[in-house]
Amino acid sequence: MPRLREVPKSPDNAPIVQAMYQLLFGDRDPVADPGTDTGTPGNWWSVFALVPDALDHAVRGFQFYRSPKRLIDPVLRELGQTRAGFAKGSQFVFSQHCKSLRGLKVSEERIAAIPHWPVATCFSAEERAVLAYTDCLVLQGGRVPEAVFTALKSFLSDEQILEFTYITCLYDMHAVMSRALRTEFDDRDEAIVEIAAPEGFSAADFMDTGRR
Repeated sequence: MPRLREVPKSPDNAPIVQAMYQLLFGDRDPVADPGTDTGTPGNWWSVFALVPDALDHAVRGFQFYRSPKRLIDPVLRELGQTRAGFAKGSQFVFSQHCKSLRGLKVSEERIAAIPHWPVATCFSAEERAVLAYTDCLVLQGGRVPEAVFTALKSFLSDEQILEFTYITCLYDMHAVMSRALRTEFDDRDEAIVEIAAPEGFSAADFMDTGRR
């Protein structure tokens, strides 16, 4: 379950909530009868409905990156979004944008290689520059070595770089929020936990070199 409450379908829902619920769930109440066409529970939407103008702002972000006005190649855009999801550990963002890449006819080999792109040979020089830049944005907080930016500028215009930067950082935010609020596929327990020691073990035993 998400960490925040969900908003049921109601005639009193804000217009943006009503519109998105109708689009995604039809006549169903997404809280009582969850599920979307892409296989997600859909609770990202029912949680964001808590603050309708936040939902409206997010929807406008989705409209921005899908607008025909965009200059950035959709495949490059989706590579950034998918890598951002993986790098931030958001199964939701990663999974959804793998599907988007598939919809753009990107090969299964390239989709499967996104987690280990630095050692993959299936990406073009342009795609590698974009993936390297994505890692700088998402994993290094915007610290971009000049060599990475120079490689990026050899392929993309200033306008395309700005679009890509904005969209990738937007999805970095979505990945962080999804994990923090445990929405959709990010409703998972922490994987890194202490494993119990054997019965009779004492912490002092770590100092006994004969036991190593």
